[in-house]
Amino acid sequence: MKYEVYKDKKGEFRWRLKHNNGNILAKSSEGYKAKADCLKCIENTQNSGSATIVEA
Repeated sequence: MKYEVYKDKKGEFRWRLKHNNGNILAKSSEGYKAKADCLKCIENTQNSGSATIVEA
């Protein structure tokens, strides 16, 4: 798997997590003006492995 960082049509940074088969598993819900903020969001996502699973 890999994270891709890209600019959207508004010129804001976004990320998406792609499986090796090309499927998008997750993506940012908002754009970021600064690339560093986008990378921080990826880091937060990577560290959320201990998050509790709940039914909605």
